[in-house]
Amino acid sequence: MLAKLFRFKGGVKPQTNKAISVHEPIGRAPLPARLFVPLHQSIGGAPNPLVQAGDSVLKGQLIGAADAWVSAAVHAPTSGRVLAVEEHVAAHPSGLPTLCVVIEPDGRDEWIERRPVDHHSLPPERVRELLRDAGVVGLGGAAFPSHAKLTPARAVAMEHLVINGAECEPFMTCDDMLMRERADEIVRGIAIFRELLSAREVLIGIEDNKQEAIAAMQEAVLRLAPDYRVVAVPTRYPAGGAKQLIRVLTGKEVPASRRSTELGVQCFNVATVYTAYRALACGEPVLSRIVTLTGNVERPRNWEVWLGTPMREVVALARPRADSSSFLMGGPMMGFEIPDLDAPVVKATNCIIAASPALFPPPPPEMPCIRCGACAEACPHELQPFELYWFARARNFGKTQEYYIFDCIECGCCSYVCPSHIPLVQYFRFAKSEIWAREREKQAADAAKERFELRNARAEREQAEKAERLARAASAKASEKRAPPDPGNKPAPESAPAVDQPPAAAGEVAMTAGDAEAIRKAAIAAAIERARSQRESAQPRNTDRLSAGQQREIAAVEARRAARSTAATAAASGTAAATDSGGAAVPPAGSRRDD
Repeated sequence: MLAKLFRFKGGVKPQTNKAISVHEPIGRAPLPARLFVPLHQSIGGAPNPLVQAGDSVLKGQLIGAADAWVSAAVHAPTSGRVLAVEEHVAAHPSGLPTLCVVIEPDGRDEWIERRPVDHHSLPPERVRELLRDAGVVGLGGAAFPSHAKLTPARAVAMEHLVINGAECEPFMTCDDMLMRERADEIVRGIAIFRELLSAREVLIGIEDNKQEAIAAMQEAVLRLAPDYRVVAVPTRYPAGGAKQLIRVLTGKEVPASRRSTELGVQCFNVATVYTAYRALACGEPVLSRIVTLTGNVERPRNWEVWLGTPMREVVALARPRADSSSFLMGGPMMGFEIPDLDAPVVKATNCIIAASPALFPPPPPEMPCIRCGACAEACPHELQPFELYWFARARNFGKTQEYYIFDCIECGCCSYVCPSHIPLVQYFRFAKSEIWAREREKQAADAAKERFELRNARAEREQAEKAERLARAASAKASEKRAPPDPGNKPAPESAPAVDQPPAAAGEVAMTAGDAEAIRKAAIAAAIERARSQRESAQPRNTDRLSAGQQREIAAVEARRAARSTAATAAASGTAAATDSGGAAVPPAGSRRDD
């Protein structure tokens, strides 16, 4: 039965360049002399290191534990010795370092004890925890922890489980070769995810330019799960985007503010379900991934590469030509130039392309935007890229958010069709990074303000408590002074009848209550006066070692100061004595007074 397909808005049709890397089966890359395994290889929190320099590790041993639910564990790709846990250059456009576990392989490749599990006998929550601890993440490029996506919405039944085998990015063929060679394990992994989500229908979307993969998946589905549907979708970039593939296969359009599970659909990459099956059925955590080596190389091919392998050693397997000028990680549309080939392979490394001036000519110079609207027509998320470009260039980041810049998936369609050759995606990435940086600064400032206010409140509270203690002490002393003395301090005889003492006079009670505030203020004033006296009594300590001449000069200055003080006192006394009977002062001789 032919499936009804839908269309998504926008998209482009660049040259695929896929045929060059599918002539050979998937090869297994050799172990390098050293592995640099980054602890942070997925979206979410960075795992906590569990090893230190000098430790021995086995293949599959946990070396980084997930620190939160949106996080995934990291394992040793082989047995060996930990040389260090240190910063190392990362596979990121910035080239900044990340914390890595440096392992020296011992050559034995000795496994930990592998414990396959029967997921049917475990509650769903436990299966999700096992996937998290096995390091299963989205291997389509996003590297989102898969266990966090396997929780269905409570209010909406799961209608469709979409398996993404489209692989729309040019040059990339790692998923294509995986479906050709390991279709059975993919289908078994799909069954695990379907059970966890209780999905009614499974749809496997593959672009129609991958006929061998479509045939292999159809054969596996026919043998293992006849109710699954393998659907050939039109080749159009970015059909491999999750929202675009959901739209094509189900007709459902996922709003930016909602999750796809709220519409009863969820999407996973074929490599993700494959690693999930290996993790549960074989007890093997994610230690490697398939990487396409292609571009300006003599031997384009797909290789299964150990995580942490330096890209320099991986690239050497494809024998890049002498005129290769740079290397891209990912495809030419959404990938980035690798700043340093010493960066290691991570879970998001799906393709490495050797670039040359002939293969990727230098872009023409950027020209002014002519507002032709071609970028808006090509945008698969129906944004206005030319407006976002103007606001990003003017650093008006508030306006970029009003125009939904975070809905942009950075697919590159707008840059591809721009007649002015404007690198629009770079402007959008710049705006997003600035917004994130300002948000972090705001959060830090808010936290600092809160700490400052709490500190001031604590200081005021402590000062008030101290003043209250002083006031109580002063009140107690005043009460003791007002109490009448007991002459002889003789106790009353035991046989004497108890006599009720008269109540205190009303004036005494009022005086005691009214004096509490005055006593408290007096105590505070006394404390302030004591502090002032201590400051005044503190003498400078720079007069300890004075010469005789310096001491004579100081004595002369003090004598002159005393003489002036005496003269001023005498003048003040004379002025007071010369005051007339009406209270007016008599002016000194020679002065003039205006009547």
